[in-house]
Amino acid sequence: MKGEGGVSGPGRDFPSPSMERGPGGEVSARARDEVPVVVLGGPTACGKTGVGLALARAFDGEIVNADSVQMVRGFDLGSAKPTPAERAAVPHHLLDVVGPRDDLSAGTFVRLADAAIAEIAGRGRLPLVVGGTGLYLRALVEGLADIPAVPADVRARLAGRLEHEGLPALHAELARLDPAYAARIAPTDRQRTLRALEVIAVSGRPFSSFHGGGTARPGLRFLQLALVRERAELHARIDARVDAMMAAGFVEEVRGLAAAGLDLSVKPMTSLGYRQLFEHLRGDCDLATAVAAIKAGHRQYAKRQLTWFRGRPGVRLVPATDAAGLAGLVQAFLAER
Repeated sequence: MKGEGGVSGPGRDFPSPSMERGPGGEVSARARDEVPVVVLGGPTACGKTGVGLALARAFDGEIVNADSVQMVRGFDLGSAKPTPAERAAVPHHLLDVVGPRDDLSAGTFVRLADAAIAEIAGRGRLPLVVGGTGLYLRALVEGLADIPAVPADVRARLAGRLEHEGLPALHAELARLDPAYAARIAPTDRQRTLRALEVIAVSGRPFSSFHGGGTARPGLRFLQLALVRERAELHARIDARVDAMMAAGFVEEVRGLAAAGLDLSVKPMTSLGYRQLFEHLRGDCDLATAVAAIKAGHRQYAKRQLTWFRGRPGVRLVPATDAAGLAGLVQAFLAER
């Protein structure tokens, strides 16, 4: 199901890295003072897992997960979590680190990722941050702005409005108050819509005004890469991945989560695939309709992800099949002085 391609033979298409040393053989001051971190993003099903594994093997690296749902225990098939064999081949970090009901913010991700990066670098290995959750990647690279705390009464009031007015009404309000942020999230994204309206209510500022205003990340330097594929190829890979998830028992996974008391009030259950199959199990639609909706949702999500990566300064777009180009970019990054 997993093992996204784009690189033939894990690691074998990539040259071995050279040590970062000066003309006299000394390690450069920059290499001593800053930890190099490779960030590998891109739209869903583009091949991040396979390429990440190959790069980790070629450049003596370890992988730090940056997919929000893969961080949640029990959400395996629908998040395309790396298989046990893939985890055994290369050390992975930040998989299965929170429960379904835990509040996982970008700030929590950065804290956990920073610790993993320091641990990996401390062993003399290369940290490779791999995933498609753009908010997490931006927070890691740019730092986080000082977003104000939201009082419990404000959160409760908005939750009550959601119940009585519905998500479309709240998303429409967000589009009026902060059109830039509303355009970046799906109209069905309950958690992000509520979070943005909460911060707007407390601060009187658009939620998007807090983005990109974080503090610098001292001691780290980043190579930001995003994999791309032709649209028709990407859509075919999405369809094949969903089919593989279904064959592997995705319905049974969601049935087990529902039996454990998880419903659409739990954030991970609203993610792509889980929502549609939960609604099917609830009797809202037949299985074929749910599967078609999952595939369509992933295609729409991939389009939004690609737009986000294309608009990010400092991100290099690289064809997922260009193993030599990817290796050259990493090699040059590690050799910088």
